[in-house]
Amino acid sequence: MKMTLSRFLVPALTVCLLSLNKAFSQEQPLEAAVTFSEEVIPNYHYEYIPDFTFDQVAKRVRAMNTEMPFELNDRIFSFIQYFTVRNRDYTKMVLARKDKFFPLFEETLARHEMPRDIEYLSIIESALNPQVKSRVGAMGLWQFMPATGRMYGMYVNEDIDDRMDPEMSTEAAAKYLKSLYRMFGDWEVALAAYNCGPGNVRKAIRRSGGKKTFWGIYDYLPKETRGYVPQFQAMMYVLNHLEEHNLNLEEPTYPIDYDKVRFDRAFRLEKLAELTDLCLKDLEELNPSIKKRIIPETNRSMAIRIPKTKSLYLKENLAWISDSLGNRPNVLLASTSELIEITPVAKAVTTSAERITYKVKSGDVLGSIAAKHGVSVNQIKEWNNLNSNLIKVGQTLYINSGKTSIPSQSNSSTLADNSKPSTSGPKTYTVKPGDSLWIISQKHSLSVEQIKRLNNLNSNNIKPGQRLIIG
Repeated sequence: MKMTLSRFLVPALTVCLLSLNKAFSQEQPLEAAVTFSEEVIPNYHYEYIPDFTFDQVAKRVRAMNTEMPFELNDRIFSFIQYFTVRNRDYTKMVLARKDKFFPLFEETLARHEMPRDIEYLSIIESALNPQVKSRVGAMGLWQFMPATGRMYGMYVNEDIDDRMDPEMSTEAAAKYLKSLYRMFGDWEVALAAYNCGPGNVRKAIRRSGGKKTFWGIYDYLPKETRGYVPQFQAMMYVLNHLEEHNLNLEEPTYPIDYDKVRFDRAFRLEKLAELTDLCLKDLEELNPSIKKRIIPETNRSMAIRIPKTKSLYLKENLAWISDSLGNRPNVLLASTSELIEITPVAKAVTTSAERITYKVKSGDVLGSIAAKHGVSVNQIKEWNNLNSNLIKVGQTLYINSGKTSIPSQSNSSTLADNSKPSTSGPKTYTVKPGDSLWIISQKHSLSVEQIKRLNNLNSNNIKPGQRLIIG
């Protein structure tokens, strides 16, 4: 019996030892493999999840300072368990985003004299993701459908979706929720109507025999809405009792301080980042409603959020930056949001000696037209009563000049000012303190882009004493 048992045990033990040794060798080099004579200390990776009872939670709820009605029941308690035990990752995710948006929510709700706790509703709606889209087409932090969004001034096109704008959507959500509260006189019922529509709530009230509280009409509401308000109340509890559930966040995400700037033109965010050394990711984060990094002609007047650290520089240099955004050679930013390559054709236009008429072609901007005629952008705007730099293909411009033809594109950059062209080599300019490329371009009737091309400049940075070719 001994021999028989050892015949089976020894090979089996050998196989086990070889398998275990192989397992170690697969995870680390052979020379570093753990030997069986060494002490192996177990390394446990787990998160402590505190236990809690219904009575403990009920006591905490009673002590909460909230303007919202909140009476704990089994339905709400089950969602509290879900957010604190079964899906802690979701709770941590929204905690990481909370500080980016809650200051905006709180300011808006206070201005509309609404309960501050309504800010937690956006967590249930969108998990605080301004670009999330539902299966039925609702969009943004507060999940507006296109038709409801239009009621509150939020419009959608191929390039811009106002529902993803945090400020616009939060303002619209506050107005809509306040109107629902006036309609039903109860905040819980107003939240239910926000989810399923006021028509479904009225139907539930009729079917309940005229009851007007959420739990009174609960059984007659759509299934999704029966879970919607309890989820909101559960999240309201959880975010007020993070420590009790060991949900302290180590690395929260904070908002980027910003100012708003209007450029009044169509352009690409990449071009703005290139001109100003702004971080493109920061621009995208601050402007989530811009879908393709494009400000189209239809939205040319929209305000762009700029990091506050760069706003002063940008405002001081707004004129030349705005001009350069629309002064890309041979490229026209069309209303279809496509970059269309244009091949310019230079034509001589004979006119009277006192005033020239010029018809705008594809690819033209005021800066390039001014450079062709040896005048400034401001002069063209004054002669044509223009309030902005916007011009359209086919538009007729009047230009006061003694010339009888428009110089071709090949020699348009050789004119330094309104006097005769230089014949003794390149004309240069020495940069003075306070100068910028925009100021120099206006002094010498050139565009910023022309000066950069003449001097092989990759940025708009210049220094006093630097010599620039201007003709």
